[in-house]
Amino acid sequence: MGVVLLVRHGQASFGADDYDVLSPVGWQQGRLLGDWLAQRGVVPTSVVRGDLRRHRETLEAMTETAGWTLEPEVDPDWDEFDHLGIVASHPEIAAAEKGPLDRKGFQRIFEEATARWTAGEGEYDEPWTGFVARTRRALDRVVDSAGSGKTVVVVTSGGVIGVLAAALADPDDDDPAALARRWSRLNAVTVNSSVTRLVAGSTGPRVLTFNEHPHLEGDHLTYR
Repeated sequence: MGVVLLVRHGQASFGADDYDVLSPVGWQQGRLLGDWLAQRGVVPTSVVRGDLRRHRETLEAMTETAGWTLEPEVDPDWDEFDHLGIVASHPEIAAAEKGPLDRKGFQRIFEEATARWTAGEGEYDEPWTGFVARTRRALDRVVDSAGSGKTVVVVTSGGVIGVLAAALADPDDDDPAALARRWSRLNAVTVNSSVTRLVAGSTGPRVLTFNEHPHLEGDHLTYR
């Protein structure tokens, strides 16, 4: 049986000109995670990351303390959905010129906008159904490589981890609305640099743990 560790990237730079850059806290979260995994003897047989800068920087921070030397595979199917584009399509944003949103205001708009997106309301470059299909393809490829005794570490984003965990929680439920409800609950609580463990066996992948973050405390514990 193989193991897949899905790692959410460290805290990005909310409110900055370029969101896709780790904050100082995000870099430290990655270092803390790498050290925590190394202390527990985690030595991956392969490493995969998405194609976003925050994925690359998180993995760099992790390897700084974990001591891994593997060359990562870069797979853009592990990238996050376009949350900024989805938020920008929200009627409240589209109808008025407004100043920057604080974290609380952004979270409210984000939840409303993603609810419209998952319900298929509006036009998007990547619809919800496309996002689900893309992330499942990415997982299928990793599971195929996670043979018995192997450990694959994947650095990706919270939305990706949330939708995969939501789908695997009840793989027999093919109701898109139910999947979206499970995803929204999981996505809201996924911690920066947390680990979600999957086991990959003959019956397919299963969730072993979700959102592990014992390496974090105090100011290092963030959700956005």
